[in-house]
Parts: sequence; C-alpha cells; structure tokens
Amino acid sequence: MKIEILGTGCAKCKAMHENVKLAVASIGGFHEIKKVEDIVEIMKYNVVSTPALVVDGVVKSSGKLLNVDEIVNILNSK
Repeated sequence: MKIEILGTGCAKCKAMHENVKLAVASIGGFHEIKKVEDIVEIMKYNVVSTPALVVDGVVKSSGKLLNVDEIVNILNSK
C-alpha cells in the first residue's frame, strides 16, 4: 500500500506524518509512506486544504488532522 501525506510542512502536516507512521506500525505489513510537500504535486490531487491523506492514489481525507485510530480504520478498509 502506498500512503502519501500531502502538506507544506506545517505543524498539522508533521503531526499527520507521525500519526501515519504509528498507524502503519500498529497494522503491520509493508507499506510505503511518502511525504509530499511540493505544492504542484499537491495540486495534482485537487486538494485545497492540507494535511491530506492519500492511499494508493485516492484522497481519503483533506483539511483535517486524523488521529491514529482514524488512520487505522482508513487503512483497514482499503
């Protein structure tokens, strides 16, 4: 599973990255985590508000800092 965190480096974006790492650790398995900070790349997803969570190319959340449990639920529903 490819997981991307879209954000320009704000505090919420950094917190989302940490929460994603904790969520991935709790579900186990191999998952690629990528932080996308380039505004042009972010705009390709039509995301207006960050942080955003993208799983396998599909935007699952934007404009909200998700907690670890919310991320686990998203990843398990994949």
